[in-house]
Amino acid sequence: MGTLTNSLRSVLTFAVGIPVTAACAVVVILHTLLRPPGGLLDRVPGFWGRTWCRVASVKLTVEGLERIDPKKAYVVISNHQSAFDIFAHFAALPVPIRFLAKQELFKIPLFGAAMRRIGIVEVDRGAGRATHQAVNRGAAANMSLGRSLMIYPEGTRSRDGAMLPFKKGAFAIARNLGVPIVPTAITGSREVWSPGSKMIRSGHITVTILDPISTENMTLRDLSGLTEHAHSLIANVADVEATPEPSDSLR
Repeated sequence: MGTLTNSLRSVLTFAVGIPVTAACAVVVILHTLLRPPGGLLDRVPGFWGRTWCRVASVKLTVEGLERIDPKKAYVVISNHQSAFDIFAHFAALPVPIRFLAKQELFKIPLFGAAMRRIGIVEVDRGAGRATHQAVNRGAAANMSLGRSLMIYPEGTRSRDGAMLPFKKGAFAIARNLGVPIVPTAITGSREVWSPGSKMIRSGHITVTILDPISTENMTLRDLSGLTEHAHSLIANVADVEATPEPSDSLR
């Protein structure tokens, strides 16, 4: 019975979620053609994330909302357990956020065009230094509009639940732009949608917002210590194995 229920829920989630995604993409494209950034454009991602959560029968709990100022821009980081993390973070965070997304996603008709127009930052993992420059430009453009940038410093989803080492890119961006880093820890998303699985299960996802970390007066030499510190903070809250071995590269 459990397998049948989960199968039906998965079918329903995709049957509703995909058309809603397409509708949101159309709204974004039309809005950017007719109006300046902001307003509705910053509310669509939250609606999109909440819709996926509701249809999948996912209860979302957000802790630590008092730690973040909705009027400020941040670099928000988190552990990465599932593709469902993106829906949960869009739904949970009280600030307009934009993500880094791999280049392949921008090739999806309609969806890719909407991502560009809404300010999602394109990452070409094979472009080397040019990728860093493009990410920095995209981050700066979003920050100028009061948006925060959401980055998963592991660079990919954890396959076994253990946190991968953090890369320094998110921390370097925050330092370069002079904005605080907000660590967040997500739990429960792996049980909802496991990496490599097509099955979506109902569940309870918790997003915990931790205290912002200032990057004021931070030097390049400070990045390694900051990366390890943030990794440890998130791992402790998420109650997963911590393996803080930062790398200099940015995925």
